[in-house]
Amino acid sequence: MIELEGVPELIDPVMVAAFEGWNDAGDAASTAVAHLDREWKGEVFAALDAEDYYDFQVNRPTVWLDGGVRRITWPTTRLSVVRIGGEKPRDLVLVRGIEPSMRWRSFCNELLGFAHELGVEMVVILGALLGDTPHTRPVPVSGVTSDPDLARTMDLEETRYEGPTGIVGILQEACTHAGVPAVSLWAAVPHYVSQPPNPKATLALLNRLEDLIDLRIPLGELPEDARAWQVGVDQLAAEDSEVAEYVRTLEEARDTAELPEASGEAIAREFERYLRRRDGGPAQAHGGHATEGGDSTYLRDTAGGRTRPLKPPRPERESRSEDGDGESGSGSGESSED
Repeated sequence: MIELEGVPELIDPVMVAAFEGWNDAGDAASTAVAHLDREWKGEVFAALDAEDYYDFQVNRPTVWLDGGVRRITWPTTRLSVVRIGGEKPRDLVLVRGIEPSMRWRSFCNELLGFAHELGVEMVVILGALLGDTPHTRPVPVSGVTSDPDLARTMDLEETRYEGPTGIVGILQEACTHAGVPAVSLWAAVPHYVSQPPNPKATLALLNRLEDLIDLRIPLGELPEDARAWQVGVDQLAAEDSEVAEYVRTLEEARDTAELPEASGEAIAREFERYLRRRDGGPAQAHGGHATEGGDSTYLRDTAGGRTRPLKPPRPERESRSEDGDGESGSGSGESSED
């Protein structure tokens, strides 16, 4: 483990983690944590030793120039801390990285060591999966946990998934066995437009996180980016009659499934969020800027432009479910939570 700075004293900390790779369709989850780090000017205090967990032929280091000096940024997982001010200040420990190539149990144990040392009260892991969901409807976000008591008290689903899993599922189970409350939030990304970025899914994850930890998150330009993304996909879909028809089929299936649940609960949740933003809340951060090691340059380069949606045929189930811990048993990636 590489110590970048001394471990700070934290107030009521919650750890929020996301990992690039299999658990991160459309880069929605990793972008959400990057947004939190950027908006609240996260201060990096530690990083895991890259050689312990990564295959550099799979996740290659990058070389860059710093004032004429060549430097190397290694793929790894970094931890930063942000303090949210207000009447009741609290801290978030942000974990950003890439799904490790090896030694997953040691990887989780190291993160749990930080959680224990910092007095973390709860771990929230963000993920995104590919699903049969139309881009024109609100992004389904499910909240799942392995703890039946936590599921009951926080109105979450108790995961029943069986099958291949990713680092999100492994870390959640490690937290459960260590007695650390842990929740996974999963956004469903349309499989026919899976290319990153997907600001609409990122926004949905942040809204759900807001509700879960009762904290106002500054959204910056994300709402506008999400609207622009949807308009762009609308235009691309309209150019292909097969894709347009497939989207209409997904819309009908989604609307039919949700008709009995067009309840006051979802409306109340949106109204509460509106009131929280109108009245103001703890959206200011106090703390240092991210160090060089915390820069987003360690994230992999992704295509920033929008590309044509894929043809309608469904992908294999493994790719749609990503880390199936986000499923509610239907295999669609959708949830009654949203």
